[in-house]
Amino acid sequence: MTLPSMFHSKNNRSFLARLLALALLTIFLAKGGLAIAETSPPAPRPLAVEMLTAERTPGKKTFAFTGEIVARSVLDVSFPTSGRILTISVSEGDKVARGTELARMESVQQEQALQAAQAALQAAEADYKQRKEEFERQNALLARGATTRIRRDEAERSFRIAEANLERTRAELERARKALEDTILLAPEDATVTARLADPGQVVGAASPVISLALGDGYDAVFHAPETLPAKAPDDIVVNLSLIENPTIAFKGKIRKLSPLVDPKTGTVKVTVGIIDPPPQIGYGDAVRGTVERKLPPHFNLPYTALTATRLGTAVWIVDPANFTVFLRQVTVSQFEDGIVTIESGLSDGEMVVGRGSHLLYPGREVRPAERIK
Repeated sequence: MTLPSMFHSKNNRSFLARLLALALLTIFLAKGGLAIAETSPPAPRPLAVEMLTAERTPGKKTFAFTGEIVARSVLDVSFPTSGRILTISVSEGDKVARGTELARMESVQQEQALQAAQAALQAAEADYKQRKEEFERQNALLARGATTRIRRDEAERSFRIAEANLERTRAELERARKALEDTILLAPEDATVTARLADPGQVVGAASPVISLALGDGYDAVFHAPETLPAKAPDDIVVNLSLIENPTIAFKGKIRKLSPLVDPKTGTVKVTVGIIDPPPQIGYGDAVRGTVERKLPPHFNLPYTALTATRLGTAVWIVDPANFTVFLRQVTVSQFEDGIVTIESGLSDGEMVVGRGSHLLYPGREVRPAERIK
């Protein structure tokens, strides 16, 4: 069959009609799918976030610390010379009066030196007495013309030498006596023994601490506070103190010293509190608790998760209650603590602030409360 006759065939015309209909349907479906693909996506669902109600907190904060009671004036006493400790006569907690023997050092050499100095002094005194008598006799003979001036001058020279030698031996005896006295350690003032820093039989160097003494009746409480503590304490601030073992024993104190440096090992600041009218029940080394109330300007407390940053500084996300969309607000932070930040300005009472989930937001984002807390 030839090609023209094939197109004029009835069956062939029916086949071409079906083929044309199939092509038109394909084009229609393709255009319909394109139209679906070109439609805009649906709006995102509101994001569930933590919403916080900003409430102004009264300007008051309580600081609480645990420390130790120590002596206000401490003196470490030591021997002025080196040697071996023979005895230590006191123990920790002993009260000693001025001049009480605290410790003694081996003194064999010092005793021998003292005996030698005493013998030398006796010889010098005898020689001095003899030379003096001879000088006085020559003076009397010269006055009567019974001797020469040369012999008299020689007697005077010998007398002056003996006199100088006597002074020298007296000084040596004093040094030997002082060296022997230095082997005995005495209390310089009325005090309380707080620590023994050496033991009998131990060899110590000159000026090495042997015993620690608490002078006077003054007590201090020493605390190691977090570095967030204010750098300067008001002069009129009062610290409420109590013994940890017996909280009913309460007393007060004032801050005497606030270290300007932070301990690099502990990250704390040393605070020394002078105890006012210490009760008789307290003692050195007792554990003590101290509390301080500090007045602060009214502020807002928020968790650190609420903070975000912009090129202008610190900000938070504020929720618009009309449509529950968010926008940024610059705030001023006055203090950081563990998990909490203190907002000094930038917020108003009753405003809703986003907490957890703030890192997922952008201006105009619609949100819904996952948790409402104050």
